[in-house]
Amino acid sequence: MIEKLGLWAMHRIDPEQGHGLALKALNAGLVPLPGPITSARLRTQVAGLDLPNPVGLAAGFDKNAVALAPLARTGFGCVEVGAATPRPQPGNPRPRLFRLSEDRAVINRFGFNNEGAEAIAARLSRRRAGPVVGLNLGANKDSADRAADFASVLGTCGPVVDFATVNVSSPNTEKLRDLQGAEALLGLLRGVIARRDALERRIPVFLKIAPDLNDQELSDIAGVAVECGLDAVIATNTTLDREGLKSAHRGEAGGLSGAPLFEKSTRVLARLSQLLNRRVPLIGVGGIASAEDAYAKIRAGASAVQLYSALVYGGMSLVPRIAHGLDALLERDSFARVSDAVGTGRDEWL
Repeated sequence: MIEKLGLWAMHRIDPEQGHGLALKALNAGLVPLPGPITSARLRTQVAGLDLPNPVGLAAGFDKNAVALAPLARTGFGCVEVGAATPRPQPGNPRPRLFRLSEDRAVINRFGFNNEGAEAIAARLSRRRAGPVVGLNLGANKDSADRAADFASVLGTCGPVVDFATVNVSSPNTEKLRDLQGAEALLGLLRGVIARRDALERRIPVFLKIAPDLNDQELSDIAGVAVECGLDAVIATNTTLDREGLKSAHRGEAGGLSGAPLFEKSTRVLARLSQLLNRRVPLIGVGGIASAEDAYAKIRAGASAVQLYSALVYGGMSLVPRIAHGLDALLERDSFARVSDAVGTGRDEWL
C-alpha cells in the first residue's frame, strides 16, 4: 500500500524529479527490499558470471551508482549502472523524460547525462560484496573519437565492476548508432577488448544493440560478435518506432521503452538467437513487466533478462514478483534450471 501511494504521488510530478525521488527513497529504506531471491531453478550462469536469478536491472535507473547498497537487496540477480562517459556531461535539455501511461511506456532523451567515469568508479570501488554489478559504457557527445571513449571508460571503471556493456545503440546521442555498422563496430570492439585484456582481472564485455535493425544489420552484428569474442549481446535498447501509441507524449523525440517495445525487441532477440546458435549468450530487454514476459524472452533465446521501465508503473515490488513467478513457470514446464528453457520457444517469434 505504501508503495502504491508512493507511485501515485510520483506520477503527479515531473518524471525526472520522480526518478530522483525514487533513488532517494531507495537509499532511505522506504522501498521493499526482500534481499536475494534464488532457487535451484533460478540460479544460472551468463558469460562466466554466477547469478542467483536471471532477472537484472537495466542501465539508466542508477546512472551514477548512487544506490548500489539498496539495489543489492531488491531481489535483482544483477544490476547494471551507467551509462558512464569519460568526462561528466549534463545531457540534453529538460524536459527529457516522458511517461506514456496509457501505453505503459516511457520516452527519454537524456543524452548520457552522468557525473563521469572517475566519480562513478570511486563509488563502485566502495561497494560491498553482493550481486553482480556491471557498467554501461558511453561516449561524450562532443568527443573527437567516440570509439576511444568506450575503451577509456573501461580502463577507468573496469577494475571495480563485474562486466561492461558497450552501448552504441542509444538514439539520444547524435550519430552514435552509426557505430553499429560492421566495420565501425569491429574497430570499436577490438579497442575495448584490448583495453579489457590489459586489466589485471578479466571481465566480460557485452554489446547492447538497437531494436531498429534490419536482418542484414543483425547478421553483420552476429558476425562481429563471434569474430571479436564478445561475451554476450544485450537485445535491445529503446526504439524510435511510435506505431500504435495512444498517449499525449507519443510524438516526443527520444527512445521509447516499456510495453510497446516487447514484441519488436523479442523478435530481434529470437533472430539473433538463430544467427548466433548459442555461440554468444543473449540478454533480453524490452517491455518486460511480468514473469510471463521474462519467460517469453528466455524461451526466445535469452539466458538472462533486464528491466527498467516497468518499475515506473509497478514499483520495486515487481522484481520479486517476476523472479518468483519465473520460478513457478519453470517448475510448471518441468525445467530443472533456467538454461534448460533458453531458446525453447524461439521459433514462435521467427
